[in-house]
Amino acid sequence: MKLHLTNGYKFLLAFVLGTIAVIGFMVKLPSVFRHYDKELHTLFYFLAAALLNLLFSKRNIIIHALVFALLYGGSIFIEHAQEYSNKLLGKRIHGRYDPEDVTANLKGLIAFSILWVICVFISYLWQFFTAKKKEEESMSI
Repeated sequence: MKLHLTNGYKFLLAFVLGTIAVIGFMVKLPSVFRHYDKELHTLFYFLAAALLNLLFSKRNIIIHALVFALLYGGSIFIEHAQEYSNKLLGKRIHGRYDPEDVTANLKGLIAFSILWVICVFISYLWQFFTAKKKEEESMSI
């Protein structure tokens, strides 16, 4: 069964999940997870890139690069928003701007991009060889 979502539903899903993520990043982590902050950043951005690429890019390198840039820019924005919200509210609801978090986010995006490039390459090879096999079969008939 192949699920086909219209672009409107894809954008709505991305918006809803993105809103939940921003709210999640603005709230302080429970103490159980605080020792794994950088790993959670890396994992979140890896999974966010995977979801958005599955929804929008398929094998399009330009859309993949756009997703990468938007997520990375968003990660920088969220870090600055955390710092600003602390000043705006006069109390610390979250951490501060942390360049190590931005670096961890970038690592997640790069890790997914490496996996994406490998998968796209294998997909093109698969198409090439199956097309070649079909061509050979049709010539032999």
